Amino acid sequence: MNIKEFKAVLPNYKAILGIDYGSKRMGLAVSDLLRTIATSYKILYRKDLKTDIEELRKVIKEKEIGAIVMGLPLQMNGQEGDVAQEVKKFALVLEENFGLPILLWDERLSSSAVEKFLIKEVDLSRSKRAKVLDASAASYILQGALDALSYA
Repeated sequence: MNIKEFKAVLPNYKAILGIDYGSKRMGLAVSDLLRTIATSYKILYRKDLKTDIEELRKVIKEKEIGAIVMGLPLQMNGQEGDVAQEVKKFALVLEENFGLPILLWDERLSSSAVEKFLIKEVDLSRSKRAKVLDASAASYILQGALDALSYA
């Protein structure tokens, strides 16, 4: 689904959940109901698929989520690697479980950009960065998609 198709199926006054997928943890971010600002929400520490889905179900209900943006980790040449394929499989599982529109968003360099910001601008130590990096990367990914939605 491209950005225009995604915009066309978005429900009114529902937030969008941003996900920075990882095999051990996922960063989560949430937009406001008008879909202008992305905010880091939390890190979901992965256990098993059933538990992960139940945790995401709670977030979707609590935060009034109407759609999902997942970071798609393309290689620098634009090709999909193994992790991108894993993200696509997980997106299908989410679609089957929640029936929400899902946009896969190019996340190249998102974690790197966020980490540089946390070092230079916020001056966080390595241990503190590790605690917020995934959720901050999810926020960065989601904000990119929100910005693109305003032009779609």
